[in-house]
Parts: sequence; structure tokens; C-alpha cells
Amino acid sequence: MNDGDLVQSGYQVPGPQTTNLADILERVLDKGIVIAGDIKIDLLDIELLTIRLRLFVASVDTAKKAGIDWWETDPALSSHAARNALQDENRELRERLEALESKADDVPARQEVAAKH
Repeated sequence: MNDGDLVQSGYQVPGPQTTNLADILERVLDKGIVIAGDIKIDLLDIELLTIRLRLFVASVDTAKKAGIDWWETDPALSSHAARNALQDENRELRERLEALESKADDVPARQEVAAKH
């Protein structure tokens, strides 16, 4: 009896299940996957270079559940974060300007007091 006979008699030949790319991506993005590795370069038992690589592949929702959301606060990746960074910089510059102006206002008053003495 060969495989063709089994198929004709109504029996299915067991084989590997086919999974399409969309199913695999859905599973990976839903659960997340971590790939980790270290690269070390040694010369005569002296460590010259160590590179640690960590890759976390997941959907945005899964990453947020894992506490990873750095893209939301990076001005290069988020327009909201970029606006906040500009607003913070603007506020700091205004505070510095006010401090300098208040010091400049104090200088003439000091000069007048010194001139009177």
C-alpha cells in the first residue's frame, strides 16, 4: 500500500501542517519574541570588545504591556514628544532670560549706590 492508495481509500496521509506568514506574524506579535546574543572579541585572553544584542519583536500593545514605550517619548519618533521637547526648551530659555534680565536690572541700582558712596 502506498500513499496514493491511502488517499484514494479516504485516509489522509499525515504531513507537516502548513502555516502561512500572516499566522506566524500574528502569533509572534501577539505574544512577543525575544532574541538575545553576545558578541565578544578577545585577543590573548584580553577582552577587546563586547556587544550585547537584545531584540524584542512584538506588537505595540504587547510592548506596552511589557512596559516598553520609549518611542512615545523620543522626539525623533513622536511628534507629540517633539512638541513637548520644544515647549520644555522654550520654558527653560524663558526662565534663563528672566534670570539674566533681573541680574541686569540689579547692576544699575548697585552702580548708583556705589557712586553715592
